Amino acid sequence: MSVAVITGASSGIGEATARRLAREPGTELVLVARREDRLRALAEELSVPATIVAVDLTEDDAPQRVADHLREHHAGRLDLLVNNAGAAWRGTFGDEGWENVRRTMELNFDAQVRLTEALLPLLRATARGHTPTKSVGPAIVNVASTAGRVARAGSGAYSASKFALIGWTDALHLEEREHGVHVGMVLPGFIRTEGFPAAELPSAIVSTAEVAAEAIYDAGPGGKAERYVPRPYYLASFFRVVAPRLTRRVLGGKGAGRLSTKTGADAD
Repeated sequence: MSVAVITGASSGIGEATARRLAREPGTELVLVARREDRLRALAEELSVPATIVAVDLTEDDAPQRVADHLREHHAGRLDLLVNNAGAAWRGTFGDEGWENVRRTMELNFDAQVRLTEALLPLLRATARGHTPTKSVGPAIVNVASTAGRVARAGSGAYSASKFALIGWTDALHLEEREHGVHVGMVLPGFIRTEGFPAAELPSAIVSTAEVAAEAIYDAGPGGKAERYVPRPYYLASFFRVVAPRLTRRVLGGKGAGRLSTKTGADAD
């Protein structure tokens, strides 16, 4: 038996991840998001046992509620935590100020850290009972963004939250290795979802929630360190390091500021 918690599971990448993991025999899923009706409908469709926790992850008691749910309904077992919930509110710092940074960090970074803190003892306990094989033991997958490597005008708050998530993920991976918990990361670029149809973008630079879900599997049970979606988006990170002036010039070009900052993580 394998138990996986997926946040932001009511739509987009989270929903696609639930469907992907449901293809694995012996899997039990815990679906976490705000919209209870969407969670219940998804749980009924899946071919594996699935329970739900309808909660806003920014609430003070949210992490404990998820941990208590795992202990009550899944014997305290946890094999995979997918930190996928998140949102973006577009606006320049001069217009939106600190408040936009605060609310974005609260959901995209603080909520992920707080939930991980609450569930880490369960992941470590599962790791202690894991029989050493070629397979990866318990894992955490943090869904960051390409915007966490390269920022654009109007998306500073979103990029800040994802830059923070990436840095924390890298450190957590090193810290939890000795405890038998793998920590992977997925960096989506433009992903076509319910909240981001991406109709104005060329199809060549847009991917799907299903592809992102496969990347999450690779970064979790598959044991990969990180995955970009679409894969060529790693070039943005590369050029940001080796040619920062050129990167800024390109990102500041005509039309660049009009692109949506929504990159696939789900607000609920």
